[in-house]
Amino acid sequence: MKNTALEQVIQFGEGGFLRGFADWMLQKMTDVGAFDSKVVVVQPIEKGMCDLLTAQNCQYTHIIRGAEGVETSVIDVISRCVKPYEDWEAYLSLADIPSMRFIISNTTESGIVFCETDIPENAPFISFPAKLTLLMKRRFEQGLGGFILLPCELIDRNGDNLKRCVFQYAELWGLGDDFKAWVEEENIFTNTLVDRINTGYPKGEELHLGYEDAMVNTSEYFHLWVIETEYDIEKELPFSAAGLNVIVTRDKLEMYRTRKVRILNGAHTSLVPYALLSGLDTVGSCMEDETMKEHIRKCVFDEIIPTLDLPRDELIDYANNVLIRFSNPYIKHYLSSIALNSVSKFKVRVLPSILEYHKRFGVYPPTLTFAFAKLIEFYRTDMTNDAPDVVAFMKTASVKEILSKTEYWGEDLTCLYDEVARYVDP
Repeated sequence: MKNTALEQVIQFGEGGFLRGFADWMLQKMTDVGAFDSKVVVVQPIEKGMCDLLTAQNCQYTHIIRGAEGVETSVIDVISRCVKPYEDWEAYLSLADIPSMRFIISNTTESGIVFCETDIPENAPFISFPAKLTLLMKRRFEQGLGGFILLPCELIDRNGDNLKRCVFQYAELWGLGDDFKAWVEEENIFTNTLVDRINTGYPKGEELHLGYEDAMVNTSEYFHLWVIETEYDIEKELPFSAAGLNVIVTRDKLEMYRTRKVRILNGAHTSLVPYALLSGLDTVGSCMEDETMKEHIRKCVFDEIIPTLDLPRDELIDYANNVLIRFSNPYIKHYLSSIALNSVSKFKVRVLPSILEYHKRFGVYPPTLTFAFAKLIEFYRTDMTNDAPDVVAFMKTASVKEILSKTEYWGEDLTCLYDEVARYVDP
């Protein structure tokens, strides 16, 4: 039976990520009696999956699968769906509900943008921040309290960027100083970092649920939500009561982002060229290969973790979870897809660890510099997938020419020549 709790959450997005991340967490808190509210899903684009969700009374099955096992649950925290492109007033009227408190969004990396051609008269054919601004304007006009905003878009400082867009629209549309003061004083824009692989509907699989469910969603076990805010959000969203891996921090979001980029993404990027050159095709196959597994272990535990500033036990725990995730038999992560644009990825994900290691210990990390050599060797093959000019240069240039290409690395890296050239033809 659907419960009749008050609607407190407006969620922009009905896709697999939010349903397997935020809604799953809200369900967990509801199941332990720590949270009692419902979610109204707003379909952020004209064509989406809200009709399918509505046809199932907004209930769906979520299946967590990994090396740890399989866990199935029914998610029923969504009360209804609203489609602004069909009923704009139904969307705006969400602002009239006094109990509404939270706004969660995942409108893709390109969703949080300011477009100076957006005008209210064109609604709903305007950007997500423009839609949000009009919703907040309606809320302000009703004399109601503000929202706690939890954007999940994968951009740096997502909350700060969303807030900036709202103020830009307020200025563009002449909404007045009182409205801008209300946005500033009554609303809490958090910056967040989200981490969970959601694999969506398991096409071609027989699930044996005993019932039909067109909205089945699947994910890995691991989940992490880092929320940066000075507000004590736990008193309204008691994540800890449900044992969820949510970190609320005042000022350390960037440290956690760096941890993810250096350990999770850095492990991928330092592994892929070596593994593809060795004839492997997926991350999972690498975890079954002792040579590759040892390579990853040395990169992460011996050379990346010593360059990071979070508590060592936290870093070790996160790294162990990364290796478990890499071994997930239900996720087929092809190395060729990770290899896309490997030069720019290496600059962001691996090079900072190499340089920081040298800064702290006076020597260059041998396994990561070996990975650099394998990157160069990889680009001399026909397996690469990068911009044509990058591929052409990397395929024919010498190691010294590559290392001195400041356009690629942000600085001259010929200081690494001896370390890299020992592993690859100069």
